Amino acid sequence: MRTYRQYCPIARASEIVAERWTPLVVRNLLWGATTFSAIAQGVPTMSRSMLIKRLGELQRAGIVEVTPKPTGHGSLYTLTAAGRDLAGVVDALAQWGIRWLEATSEHSDPGFALWAWCRLQLDHERLPPGRVVVRFTFPEEPPSNRRYWLLVEQGEGELCYSDPGGELDADVVARSDPFARWHRGDLPWADALRSGAITVIGRAPVVRALPTWNRHTPDFTRAAPASSPAPALG
Repeated sequence: MRTYRQYCPIARASEIVAERWTPLVVRNLLWGATTFSAIAQGVPTMSRSMLIKRLGELQRAGIVEVTPKPTGHGSLYTLTAAGRDLAGVVDALAQWGIRWLEATSEHSDPGFALWAWCRLQLDHERLPPGRVVVRFTFPEEPPSNRRYWLLVEQGEGELCYSDPGGELDADVVARSDPFARWHRGDLPWADALRSGAITVIGRAPVVRALPTWNRHTPDFTRAAPASSPAPALG
């Protein structure tokens, strides 16, 4: 890792934290992602090779600890005390972005919106008790980011990247920007339906209830360990 050759603590911290993608990787860890796949799903346009590189850099810097999974293949990634202490830094970035920056159509990745919805913003009290499968298709996206499934079972929701099987209860087709705006709470669901930006077909109870499953505000109590204050979501 190249250095700025300055003793200034801002320079030394920036050598580690200000690399491209690194704040987002730290954000995902703060939000409770502990496996390589879970971290990657929160940065869907980041290459796997770059994620491997960034996780290695964070491990060498003493920000991330890597341990084998208790059972099965793979590793678990957790923040050290130094890593958890970055929550305030990431939250300050979020608050600055909320105050000074506008989310545009360039910031409308529906894959990230779904990931954040399922990880932080699902209203579990409104989820149906049985098994429900909802498919999402985003025609404007490249094939790798075009189709997802939301699987609801026993009051929990999981975002699936391949068909979980079983009969579809609802099928959603949406344009990327309107879907992201609805997810953020900037566009009413009824308006998106009326304009044709989002269409939904399927079982009537699921079609009606689907938009109510989104809290539009994050619930960090389900995502991050109690010892890790989670950063805000803009």
